[in-house]
Amino acid sequence: MTRDSSASSLIVGGAASSPRAPLPTLPPLALYIHIPWCVRKCPYCDFNSHTASPVLPEQEYVDALLADLDQDLHAVYGRELTSIFFGGGTPSLFSAEALGRLLEGVEQRIPFADDIEITLEANPGTFEQEKFVAYRKLGINRLSIGIQSFQQEKLKALGRIHNGDEAVRAAGMARQAGFDNFNLDLMHGLPDQSLDDALSDLRQAIELNPTHISWYQLTLEPNTVFWNQPPVLPEDDTLWDIQEAGQALLAEHGYAQYEVSAYAQAGRPARHNLNYWSFGDFIGIGAGAHGKLSHPDGRIVRTWKTRLPKDYLNPAKNFQAGEKSLTNDELPFDFLMNALRLTAGVESRLYPERTGLSLESLAEGRAAAEQSGLLQVEPSRLAATERGQLFLNDLLQQFLN
Repeated sequence: MTRDSSASSLIVGGAASSPRAPLPTLPPLALYIHIPWCVRKCPYCDFNSHTASPVLPEQEYVDALLADLDQDLHAVYGRELTSIFFGGGTPSLFSAEALGRLLEGVEQRIPFADDIEITLEANPGTFEQEKFVAYRKLGINRLSIGIQSFQQEKLKALGRIHNGDEAVRAAGMARQAGFDNFNLDLMHGLPDQSLDDALSDLRQAIELNPTHISWYQLTLEPNTVFWNQPPVLPEDDTLWDIQEAGQALLAEHGYAQYEVSAYAQAGRPARHNLNYWSFGDFIGIGAGAHGKLSHPDGRIVRTWKTRLPKDYLNPAKNFQAGEKSLTNDELPFDFLMNALRLTAGVESRLYPERTGLSLESLAEGRAAAEQSGLLQVEPSRLAATERGQLFLNDLLQQFLN
């Protein structure tokens, strides 16, 4: 998924003088659980992941996760969990026994919605596939399988430890284990990748009939091996051809694009991610996890947890590394940089409901964005035009001083 890491420090014009009301209702609540270990760190990865030791501290880490959650319970305010997402790292390195104890402990603290979506990120390797049945019995009802490519030379370039055959088998084993809802994670713009290479990967993914495909361009991020030793990536013209042809292929096979890099069959968008993009609330537990929590008095607070696993597991250190209450200046941009990623945007009423600010605080920037052809002229919605989706940063700039 593409990210704009500078967004949280930007100021939105006109918002500072706007009155801010207590939120009329609190947003839906989700839970993100970070498992920070991988078999091997991939050269493109900038997430908080660390090479696993031969024996993982499952017991200790689950204990820490539940203690971490206990410290965030004050912000639940009687809400239930609508979704849980196990991210990483590679959460499927953990045993079903450990994840079962964790889920049981979470449900004892916060009630689950009847239709809760529980997603686990998993690698396609045979070792993880053998656990799929056990994961499904725990109530985990959605998998996100990190394929990235089906082509061996591309997988090798990306530092992946599985092969194409394992990737194909993983989708079949997920379905056999009872997962009727699963995502395949796929990248394009890979080293030396041609248009035909990229479309071949997409066709293979589509043939496996996942309910969801995350298809996003490889980017070189700071503090990664690829940043310091950049591979040869396709030229811009090739990247554009891949994007256009890939989107057409996905649409042809019934995968509707609903976000910058997310495509789903009808009725199968990722509910957990939709909550992020529609400015819902989420508790983040685990090493380096981030959260966003709204309070009845109108405060909206972003939190982040201690990053290194050894520090997170150290009883002498705090789980929470920091928190920040979003100001009136920061809230509009924070809302828009999420909502405008959605191809359909969001209903305009969601802005005051989720921020406590009036729509008037967006009026100047909204008019400029509409005039430039980047924002749809639709009073009842906040949504980018097709051009605005291609130039999202330019669209967001319209809301700055």
